[in-house]
Amino acid sequence: MEMSGIAPDVCTLSVLTNCFCHLSRVDFGFPILARILKLGFQPDSIVLNTIVKGLCLQGRIAEAVKYANKMEKIGYKPVTITYGTIINGMCKIGETEVAIGLLRKIEERKLELNVVLMDEAVKAFNTMVGKGCSPFIFTYNILIHGYCKKRRIDEAMSLFREITNNSMIPDVVTYSTLMGGFCRVGRPKNALELLHEMQGCGQHPDWRTYAILLDGLCKNLHFQETMTLFHEMEDKKLDLNIVIYNILIHGMCNAGKLTTARELFNTLPTKDLQADVWTYNIMIRGLCKEELLKEARMLFEQMEENGCSPDHFTYDTIIQGFLQHNETSWVVKYLQRMVNYGFLANAATVTILIDLLSTKQADKTLQEFFQKSV
Repeated sequence: MEMSGIAPDVCTLSVLTNCFCHLSRVDFGFPILARILKLGFQPDSIVLNTIVKGLCLQGRIAEAVKYANKMEKIGYKPVTITYGTIINGMCKIGETEVAIGLLRKIEERKLELNVVLMDEAVKAFNTMVGKGCSPFIFTYNILIHGYCKKRRIDEAMSLFREITNNSMIPDVVTYSTLMGGFCRVGRPKNALELLHEMQGCGQHPDWRTYAILLDGLCKNLHFQETMTLFHEMEDKKLDLNIVIYNILIHGMCNAGKLTTARELFNTLPTKDLQADVWTYNIMIRGLCKEELLKEARMLFEQMEENGCSPDHFTYDTIIQGFLQHNETSWVVKYLQRMVNYGFLANAATVTILIDLLSTKQADKTLQEFFQKSV
């Protein structure tokens, strides 16, 4: 190829690296990687994982871990599949504790536990238990979290029952994760039952537990239970921060319960709480949805007066609201302010604008604005 005067690009070299590694000739893969770097190309996570996999295929697990750590130190972040490859290798040589340690790393970095990695994690966990090692509650929490994210709630609950059967005590994270899992699969009543079980065992839910439950109840349209739980928090003098109120206001606005949302919003000053940009965005969107454009506009102005700067979501929300009701004079004003503050409209806003401009409905003010902008 090179003799013909064709220079290889990073894609060609990456394919070559992959071939050598899958042929268990990772010793040839390393020089190709060095060539990629020498030519000034940036190898991606796929190349990194290929080298790791090649080392694991040869049983050189310790080298694979060292290599992944070395690449991480110079700025290459291993992805879930890289960790999965190493965990698989660790399980095969019986290094289950190291495998569980890598799972902890995945959890800390908020990486996604895919189906294959979940199966490897469970395999490592079962091997560890089979050898008589007692897993920590943190290990259980990682696996339960992975199952809940994948909507495998029954398997998550099996692990939960295993915790209690082994005379271990589930912590707040365990319960909160499971409640979120039940809500995710449309079983909020099971989540509430778990809350009562948690309280019956002497565990005290924190505000994050309540936030997960309130959000899940709202998304599953269980508003009566939502408000009952909220009043329970009030009665217990729990930390009702702005996150809790945002969840409630968002849920009510989405369900068209604007009166309740407005009441919650208006009580914030009496609770010594300051509405943040997310609170205003939720309310402005709810008002626009109900065609209360004047009130949305007034809230936007109030937001700035209260020292809360609008972000690009605020502008997109109010512009879309006014566009959908053909209030183009106000659209131009907000577009101009948006541009002045260095924000860019999102895809949805741009699509509505293009659709409007392509028809005869767009007024001269809007057309003139875009002519000037171009």
